Amino acid sequence: MAPPNESKDTPKQTSTAKANVFSLHDGNLTVAGGGGGGEAVLLTGVPENVTLTPFASAFDPSSSCDDAPPELVKQAMAAAHRGAFLGFTAPAATDRAPCRVGQLAGAGAGARRRFLSVFRFKTWWSTMWAGERGGDLQMETQWVLLDVPEIRGYVLLLPLVQGSFRSAIFPAGGDEDDGVVVCAESGSTAVTATDFRRIAYVHAGDDPFRLMHEAYTAARVHLGTFRLIQEKTLPPMAERFGWCTWDAFYLTVDPVGVWQGVSELADAGVPPRFVIIDDGWQSVNRDGDPPGEDAPGLVLGGDQMTARLYRFDECARFRGYREGALLRCRPEMFYDKSMPKVVVRKAAEVEAARKAKKKAAAQGGADLSLFEAKIEHLRRELDQLLARRDGILAKLCGDDGHGGGEVGLKAFVKDMRRRFPGLDDVYVWQALCGGWGGVRPGATALDARVVPARLSPGLAGTMDDLAVDRIIEGGIGLVRPDQAGELYDSMHSYLASAGVTGVKVDVIHTLEYVCNDHGGRVALAKAYYDGLSTSIANNFSGNGIIASMQQCNDFFFLGATRHVAMARAGDDFWFEDPNGDAMGVYWLQGAHMVNCAYNSMWMGQFIRPDWDMFQSDHVCAAFHAAARAVSGGPVYVSDSLGCHDFALLRRLVFNDGTVPRCLHYALPTRDCLFKNPLFDQETVLKIWNLNKFGGVIGAFNCQGAGWDPTEHRVRGYPHCYKPVSGEVRPSDVEWSQREDTSEMANAAEYAVYMCQSEEVLLMTPQSQPIQFTLQPSSSELFAFTPVTTVGVVGARFAPIGLVDMLNCGGTIIDVECRDGGEVRVKVKGAGRLLVFSSVRPQRCLVDGFEDAFEWEDGGKLMVDVSWKKDKDGVSDVVFCY
Repeated sequence: MAPPNESKDTPKQTSTAKANVFSLHDGNLTVAGGGGGGEAVLLTGVPENVTLTPFASAFDPSSSCDDAPPELVKQAMAAAHRGAFLGFTAPAATDRAPCRVGQLAGAGAGARRRFLSVFRFKTWWSTMWAGERGGDLQMETQWVLLDVPEIRGYVLLLPLVQGSFRSAIFPAGGDEDDGVVVCAESGSTAVTATDFRRIAYVHAGDDPFRLMHEAYTAARVHLGTFRLIQEKTLPPMAERFGWCTWDAFYLTVDPVGVWQGVSELADAGVPPRFVIIDDGWQSVNRDGDPPGEDAPGLVLGGDQMTARLYRFDECARFRGYREGALLRCRPEMFYDKSMPKVVVRKAAEVEAARKAKKKAAAQGGADLSLFEAKIEHLRRELDQLLARRDGILAKLCGDDGHGGGEVGLKAFVKDMRRRFPGLDDVYVWQALCGGWGGVRPGATALDARVVPARLSPGLAGTMDDLAVDRIIEGGIGLVRPDQAGELYDSMHSYLASAGVTGVKVDVIHTLEYVCNDHGGRVALAKAYYDGLSTSIANNFSGNGIIASMQQCNDFFFLGATRHVAMARAGDDFWFEDPNGDAMGVYWLQGAHMVNCAYNSMWMGQFIRPDWDMFQSDHVCAAFHAAARAVSGGPVYVSDSLGCHDFALLRRLVFNDGTVPRCLHYALPTRDCLFKNPLFDQETVLKIWNLNKFGGVIGAFNCQGAGWDPTEHRVRGYPHCYKPVSGEVRPSDVEWSQREDTSEMANAAEYAVYMCQSEEVLLMTPQSQPIQFTLQPSSSELFAFTPVTTVGVVGARFAPIGLVDMLNCGGTIIDVECRDGGEVRVKVKGAGRLLVFSSVRPQRCLVDGFEDAFEWEDGGKLMVDVSWKKDKDGVSDVVFCY
């Protein structure tokens, strides 16, 4: 039998304190509903070593030693009666303590207990998983949200960090076993403990989104090791359009290609306001390469994963750039736009030949000399292409006789800003440990040693990953933890002096591979994250960072400091299946959407979710564009040279390179929370977000792929790739999640604009939902705008926005109803401004001048506006009734 609620070492509570809703008695963990809402059993068969500690008993706000704002502490204490620590004690000191905390109980009357969870399917990436019993849980689960209809609410089970240990949830194992395991691990055989009474947290509430916020607020004030998103300032790039070099060049990125890429977009009227120079710009080599030279022939992702940083500045391709070189260069002298793709295709041929040889060797009996000859021939062809490229770069970027000026990355960034004055930010890529393989020992003044990579048992069931295989092959050149700050400052101070304004930090969770001799994963992570945060503060305006490959709870609990305000919400955008499934070009896109949407439920508490780049000429580009438009995060593409859909990009980007960003971050609607929109053959992924004067629902048919718990991989489910139907209603928008939008929940009527069909419908909160059907890999956006009454004529009016933009509601800057029956609308952008008006206005003024408009009997009122450069693109439109 489990012990009663723990009450040791607790501050005295006043008589007015509310009783905690959780209790642990007779082997059952139960939760009570508020206001007489009943009681529910969550776990049965709870062992005696499992403990429950009310949050109010464990947290003393008066002795809090961290800098949590008083308002956050107040919020945490206001909800304290709905939270408790779920923990345990181990029989002996250990570095890894898996503890069965009970069996997941049903929802009564034979019903299963529905849950939503997020688990790590790779070291770096997490995805959603829905189930109905404990046996459905996956390994390395980061949190579990339980549907508890008995109390008309929800309960979150949240693994935490305690001392030197982090935790995750696992299934107990066995087909018929519904046991739930909380596993605490230090990552070091030298770091052991027996007390894990604060290793997990449970929280209850009737609003799943507010519950998540309350739970992470409690964790924030309890741990004091991270900051919530409301405590941070977003980097400017969050509201601007950008371009990333990765899919355009992979590891062959060079100054000429970057220049051409930005130029193509800017000249077409969609100017990037930020550029991310992705992997490939650094000075890296392999252990067998000459110590002072770049590794030769790096092209495809994977080639570089055993390479290490050997100097902190740029590679030779960028180092040879001379100030003014490309400013003086005629465009026709640039290399052919197809060259990067030709190089990549040839490298892919080499890789395919190597795989064929490996397969033949495994089967035995084949003459491998034929394979080797083919590989050698293809490699020579690739080397010739790279030599030709290098010759062009030397001619274009080198000394052209003008002499003087800056050289290298600094010169290039300086020239970029001259040519593209709207380019605000230049970010560059780095791995957390420097390069993929860390720092080469002896190459710098830092003490770096190659540490063999060792996976924790919890990662044994994750998906096969080339990156993991290569890192295990080469180990990590780990800089001594007490020099982590020096590592980052050496890199970042140089970059800042060159005009770089931020970094994309990738490959974050390699630290857990090499932590055994460095105090464990928590201690090593703290040393590196502290050094990183200090350097970001000193060199990149305090928030010039995007975190990537970071989707594990110890990063968010330890690394999401006040300086990390933006991070990737999903895994990489894959334009095709790297494993060869021809349909992957379609189904991988839906998997990406779902990962981003559900991961945002927890990551959005720490950072503004970044849904990653995409390619505007991809077969599913419109699908991605619709998601980015309403994601609330940055919008950027990774288009190859000459491969753009400018018409699509203009639906995302204003003329000045800014974007109409939603106020919130996109999240799944409530009716999607416990469904599987990837392969249940019936669920449409719906995400909601908020604009200043309305809300938006994005509906996406993502069916056709997902996690296979038997094969331990993401794969296609072709029988699910088919049309799916759904419905939307005004209450799908979570109006109350922001104070400044909550009043819109009380509207008596809404105008609903459908982006694809360009229809306008009217709905009340009591209306039947709008029914729709989506084809595979397609979407629809529904913009909801409250209808107000104007003037003595009683005109019903709703400003919908510029319908040439995907997030049309985000273009409305201000709305003012004036005396005398006038409505003033400020709108940013150019194109067709649509409003709903039940009455034809007498006239329309645009920037003080009467202008033509179109009005239909159904209430569609349309007026064209142009881009006002001198007013930051904003038009002043007045409708007179």
